[in-house]
Amino acid sequence: MPLPPYIHEQLKEKNRYQTVYAKYDGSAAAPTAGLHFTEDLLKKIEEKGIIIANVTLHVGIGTFRPVKEDTVEAHKMHSEHFYIKQEDVDKINNAKKQGKRVIAVGTTSCRVLESIADENGMVKPIEEDTSIFIYPGYKFKCLDGLITNFHLPQSTLLMLVSALAGKDYIMEAYKEAVKEKYRFFSFGDAMFIQ
Repeated sequence: MPLPPYIHEQLKEKNRYQTVYAKYDGSAAAPTAGLHFTEDLLKKIEEKGIIIANVTLHVGIGTFRPVKEDTVEAHKMHSEHFYIKQEDVDKINNAKKQGKRVIAVGTTSCRVLESIADENGMVKPIEEDTSIFIYPGYKFKCLDGLITNFHLPQSTLLMLVSALAGKDYIMEAYKEAVKEKYRFFSFGDAMFIQ
């Protein structure tokens, strides 16, 4: 199983690097923001009336690739395969129509929703690849919030969260995370931003 470059030890339990809601083989890496969720937590979320929609993600190892170009625009974003069913599209579109928030778990889920959203934030059932690169200046169409880990410097993931919450706000959050000794990356602490 491919692991990110910052995990040096062998995982004794391979399931520890997988979400509780994973169903299909195909990812080269786990969608790590979802590692925080347990069956019990998901049940509690649903009991509060929050509707959960799913998307099948095949996260690629390019997710760990840092940006090395001199300009953000010169970076070639990696591609990741996904599939979203009609029943999950209906949940998302109904939420948008009712003025409810759409919160993604993880940057890959965010990229998928923004890739398939029209200008009104409505999504469609589809199976394809996304190579959307979201960085500050991007105008979100579907997403209202994001649950994600604290990410590596110079990463496209850090740029995505800065696009959503604002670079200054994210930099302040990271300073606080370092000061309070939050854990970063795959098995680290999560944040909710909007």
